[in-house]
Amino acid sequence: MARQMEAAPRRHKAGSTIGALLAAVVLAGSAGAHAGGQVADVEVYDRQDGTSLAVYEKDGRRYVVGTPGHEYALRVRNLTGARILAVTSVDGVNVVTGETASPDQSGYLVDAWGSIEIAGWRKSLQHTAAFYFTDLGDSYAARTGRPGNVGVIGVAVFRERERPIAYKPQLRDRIARSDAAASAPAATEPLGAANEAQPSSPPTQAREDARLQKDAEFGQGAAKRAAAPLGTGHGRSESSYATQVAFDRASSSPSEVLSINYDRRETLAAMGVIPRPWYARRGPQPFPGAVTFVPDPR
Repeated sequence: MARQMEAAPRRHKAGSTIGALLAAVVLAGSAGAHAGGQVADVEVYDRQDGTSLAVYEKDGRRYVVGTPGHEYALRVRNLTGARILAVTSVDGVNVVTGETASPDQSGYLVDAWGSIEIAGWRKSLQHTAAFYFTDLGDSYAARTGRPGNVGVIGVAVFRERERPIAYKPQLRDRIARSDAAASAPAATEPLGAANEAQPSSPPTQAREDARLQKDAEFGQGAAKRAAAPLGTGHGRSESSYATQVAFDRASSSPSEVLSINYDRRETLAAMGVIPRPWYARRGPQPFPGAVTFVPDPR
């Protein structure tokens, strides 16, 4: 059983206005503004524009457009009726511990049907350093000697192990007598049988691991092609209160892994992820306004 982080509600100088605005954006956000799975989903929220960034898909990967200099936050939503653990990474770095990211590290606890906002690198149980989009050289990963995975956000999601049900001796004896007296074979199944009937998680995890590896390779290739790839900086200090809590993982591998790639608009347009702007669809003209003679009317 490991100690994990539970984030308290964020406090802002402007009171509840910012929190209410964020909730409204999440509830009224456009379809496709998040990367979703069966256990959790994640969205990227531009704190300067006050919008959830649209998600674009290409070749099985998800992308959002980052604007250099803009602060952003991640919002992780629990889609189940039980607590989950969200081990979160940005640019291949764990956002809680600062270690090179691995699913077996510390993360954030998300209550049943709840959500949390992760707006920065955790510096203590009281403060974080804000996320912001920036050039590769200014990114926290590059400044700590780990630029190879810049441009990707990941969330490894773990379910919580169910606690065993303890029966009182008298109740257990009554259940045993009732089962023995039944004429038909017992209809009840041993605890955990339903879980045993479910597909095992390793094949799914193997596919997720392969996808994450492809994402990492793609990120490295894009960094070589792009003149100025985008990363995440270590920004201003903010108050963000958290406590350490115990969480017993149901399995050693994640139930699912969600990932979102990000880069500049120009880079994603050149890659064909998003449509190129109209002014970039033709080459530059030396005299774009040149007119020879009056044309015939239509």
